[in-house]
Amino acid sequence: MTGLVVARKEKLAEDVAGLTLRDPSGAPVPAWTPGAHIDLCLPGGLERQYSLCGDPADRSAWSIAVLCEPDSRGGSAFVHNGLSEGDVVRVRGPRNNFPLVPASRYLFVAGGIGITPIVPMVAEADARGADWRLCYGGRTRASMAFAGELTAKYGDRVTVLPQDEHGLLPLDTLLDSTAAVYCCGPEALIQAVEARCAGVHVERFTPKQDTGERTAFEVELANSGRTLHVPADRSILETVEAAGVPVLSSCREGTCGTCETEVLGGTPDHRDSLLTEAERASGETMMICVSRSCGPRLVLEL
Repeated sequence: MTGLVVARKEKLAEDVAGLTLRDPSGAPVPAWTPGAHIDLCLPGGLERQYSLCGDPADRSAWSIAVLCEPDSRGGSAFVHNGLSEGDVVRVRGPRNNFPLVPASRYLFVAGGIGITPIVPMVAEADARGADWRLCYGGRTRASMAFAGELTAKYGDRVTVLPQDEHGLLPLDTLLDSTAAVYCCGPEALIQAVEARCAGVHVERFTPKQDTGERTAFEVELANSGRTLHVPADRSILETVEAAGVPVLSSCREGTCGTCETEVLGGTPDHRDSLLTEAERASGETMMICVSRSCGPRLVLEL
C-alpha cells in the first residue's frame, strides 16, 4: 500500500469526478494494463475499487473516475465531497481481473461509469490494429464521461446512445458472436449481455445477488494444520480473521479478487462475481469473502 497525492480533481460529467493521483516524491507509479483497478483506502475503514482509465504508458500518474451514487455506502460520497487537490490517499494495487485478451475483433459495451475500464481497452485495441466497436449507453448525454473525447478521436467506431434519447441499448442487434465481447456497467446490463452472448468478458462494480443456502462446514488451513468451524452466519474470511490468521482482503463482497485463495481439497461453492465458469469448474481457487463449501470440509492454502 502506498500514499498518493490528489494532483488534480475535475468534473468529467454530471456526478462524475476525475482524480489524477501522483507519487508525492515524483516517482513513477506502478505499471498497469487496460482493465486494471486500484483500491482506495478511505477513512473509517472504507476500501473501494476504481478502474484505471488513463494511459498505461504514462507512468507519471494514475487516473480514475468516480460516480457519486445516491445509495453510496460512503466511498463515492467521500471522494466527491471529502477529497481535495493536495490530499494524500492510501492506495493498493493495481490488479487486473479484466484483462484484454488477444483478438482480431472486439465489441465493447459500456453502461454509465462502466466506461472507465473500457477507455484504455479501446486505445489498446486501436493500437493493435484490431477491428473494434464501442457501444456506450447512459442515463443522459451529460452524465456520460469521456463520450465527447471518444467520438472525437475514433469517429463512427463509437456509438453513444443516451437512454433519454434512444432508450435502452439495442443488444439484440448490437451483439456480435464473432467478436471478443467486453462489458462493464450496471448489473442489469451485464446480465442482459451474458444472456445473449456466451463467453463475454465482464467486470462488475456490485456483487451478484447471493440467494444460496448457507450451511456450516469445516476449513483446514494447510499451512498451519489448524481446522476451523465456519458457521452458517459467518464467511470463511471472517472465521479465519477471528482465529488470528492474517489474510489480505478488500471489497469483502466477491468483486475485487484480493482474497482469492488456492483450494487444496474439497469443492468450493462459488458465490463471487469474478471467476469465469471455467475457473469455477476447475475448483483451483475461491474468493473466501463470499464463497462457501459444497461439502463438509475444505482444505485451503492458508
